Amino acid sequence: MSDGARFVRPSLEQIPPADPIPRLPGGVASLGLNEGLSGPFPSALTAIAAATPGLNRYPERGSAELVRALAARHAVPEAQVVVAAGADALIGYVCQAVLAEGDEVVVPWPSFPSFVRDPQKRDAVPVLVPLDAGRVDPAAVRAAVTSRTRLLFVATPNNPTGRTIPRDDLGSLVESLPEHVLPVIDEAYFDYLDPGDRVDSVADFVLAGRDVLVLRTFSKLYGLAGLRVGYGVGPAAVVAAMRKVQRGYDVGALAQVAALASLEDAAEVERRRAANRAAIDALTALLRARGLEPHPGSATNFVLVDVGVDADELAATLLGGRVSVQSGVPFGAPGSLRIGAGSAADLALLDGALAGAGFGLTRFSAG
Repeated sequence: MSDGARFVRPSLEQIPPADPIPRLPGGVASLGLNEGLSGPFPSALTAIAAATPGLNRYPERGSAELVRALAARHAVPEAQVVVAAGADALIGYVCQAVLAEGDEVVVPWPSFPSFVRDPQKRDAVPVLVPLDAGRVDPAAVRAAVTSRTRLLFVATPNNPTGRTIPRDDLGSLVESLPEHVLPVIDEAYFDYLDPGDRVDSVADFVLAGRDVLVLRTFSKLYGLAGLRVGYGVGPAAVVAAMRKVQRGYDVGALAQVAALASLEDAAEVERRRAANRAAIDALTALLRARGLEPHPGSATNFVLVDVGVDADELAATLLGGRVSVQSGVPFGAPGSLRIGAGSAADLALLDGALAGAGFGLTRFSAG
């Protein structure tokens, strides 16, 4: 019996293997997946417990109640909101809805790998525009747009660099795009930003009448990564097309009720935002004590740090020291590690693992 390779589209060879990511065993600091510091909101846990006895029933198809709540929250029609199994799923759905073979997709790079892989699944062509000293260069991005371009993916804050795009830069880029290009703005880390000065692409662009698709998630600050729920706000025709290609029961019942319950707890959002900032400050201090300087300006729950050695090998070494971090290789940053915020116990493990890997001469105290 053959391995069946003759049945597979040859173009999929350009996509890395879909290797599983096993759950980490106990006693390992999980600092590689940009997870929130805390689990679900107390209100979400209550809603999950109440919904559990009904798990023999299918979830609400289309997440209608959550769509209504999000539409009201953002003051947009329900037809402009789509809920899916995480923002990552929405990236795939917009590619299915928009892209044909040979279409181009512009991506500032390094950034989130799905911006490249999902277009490749459609036999579209990613066009990577290098960051300028860690920043998105609007002029270079605009220069990469051609008559074949259909999508622009841009994340703010960006993953893996953690930096936001200044309001004027993002606005000028959106305004400069020709009508045949749909900008997709990934705001997965939006809730970590200071409400006083952050760009809100729903308010700033969608409500202003621009054809922009904005992505958000409940995976990070809301602590629902294990339930997979995110949403998009954008043009009604694009949202309708995404719903056509979406799986019928894409978002589970527990994810829907947990997300709904989380929307009402503004005080918990503020508490977690402050806790994350303190955790990032502690992580930065540890890395500096070990002779490592994180890239400046991260506004997220992680930092990117250049390590001067093979990132895959160092990540494997640190895992041997009971610390899981993310190599920058899949993101286009092969000499860097992406390291997430963690507890004091997590930081103690990280400190010891870095010492074992030969970084720095002093011990770090998490306080």
